[in-house]
Amino acid sequence: MFNKHEDFLPIVDELTKQGQKEPYDWDAYAQVFFPKAEELLAEAEKADREDNKEKASEFYLRASAVYRISRFPAPRSEKQRYAWKEGKKAAAKGLALRERPTKEVVIPHKHGLEHEGKQIPFYYHLPPGTTKDKPVPLVIILTGLDGYRTELAVWIEGFSQKDIGVIVLEIPGTGDSPADPKDTVSPEREWSSLFDWLDEQSEVDHKRVAVFSVSTGGYYGIRLAHTHHDRLAGVVALGGGCHHMFDPRWLSSVNHLEYPFDLATTLAYKWGYGDDLETFKKEAMKYSLVEDGTLDRQQCTQLLLVNGVDDEIFPIDDYYECLLRGAPKDVRFVKDKKHMGEPESFGIILKWLYQLFGIEGNPADHLKTIPSRPKY
Repeated sequence: MFNKHEDFLPIVDELTKQGQKEPYDWDAYAQVFFPKAEELLAEAEKADREDNKEKASEFYLRASAVYRISRFPAPRSEKQRYAWKEGKKAAAKGLALRERPTKEVVIPHKHGLEHEGKQIPFYYHLPPGTTKDKPVPLVIILTGLDGYRTELAVWIEGFSQKDIGVIVLEIPGTGDSPADPKDTVSPEREWSSLFDWLDEQSEVDHKRVAVFSVSTGGYYGIRLAHTHHDRLAGVVALGGGCHHMFDPRWLSSVNHLEYPFDLATTLAYKWGYGDDLETFKKEAMKYSLVEDGTLDRQQCTQLLLVNGVDDEIFPIDDYYECLLRGAPKDVRFVKDKKHMGEPESFGIILKWLYQLFGIEGNPADHLKTIPSRPKY
């Protein structure tokens, strides 16, 4: 996700030297990352002044990657919130300097309630040459619990090369989502605001709009496939959940499984409960798509469910719940893999999306565009 491994080595050394470990002082944790992020920003600004756009873009995005782990797994303290703000600035500069630039768009949250945020910010990318006379299909990427638009933008280049437009935005309770995270139906209001804006974009082929939802975003992808089925050609839910993910027994066990931080507490924070994990565990089942009847709806757009069988973040049992109810779904479970079934899952998903859009393409070529090997 735009990072260079070596950028993190001095950070890890300092965290180890300071003896930092759970439970973290989140401000002290975040502070350790700032010197390296600022060093990378200085390199980016120098390259920018020298008009070396490629180098400047890489260093801005590497700085954003460092800020990302600084505010990981959620910006719960003052310095982590600062890291999110600075990471956004760096990412925006880096993405704008790429050969295929991406811009940030801010639209009104027209369906929001009085107490909710008034704007929805997101990344919006159109391939070069896109016009209203040559509209393109569009993938809407719904981000996860800890990876926001600044990170999931890694997918943009590959889609752009296939002449597919991209939107990347955060789910309720994360990033800059304006939706009330505790309100069970606030997601529908946010997506309705987004789709109303999208209806006005003549450069988009509205018959070929799909959602690619990732991890915790997969929960919202499944929900969206039912609530807004008539506005989408299809939805991918990668590594998501729908029911057992909210079971108090599951939430009482996940802090020491696959996820490297305090997963249950981070989920409580994301759903608007702050650090009150016990209350979240008591009330979380109200978000279940089984309990609220969402999965029993017979109208559902084409929905692909993909995950690793051994997922320890959201149990694979949740996807069985999807298959037992409502309209038929497409599904692929990846054997002997944990959360999201990486890397095999990516090829499965890309091939499905290409077929949905009627596009020829090799997923391997797409995956080569993900910037995992920095040049500088």
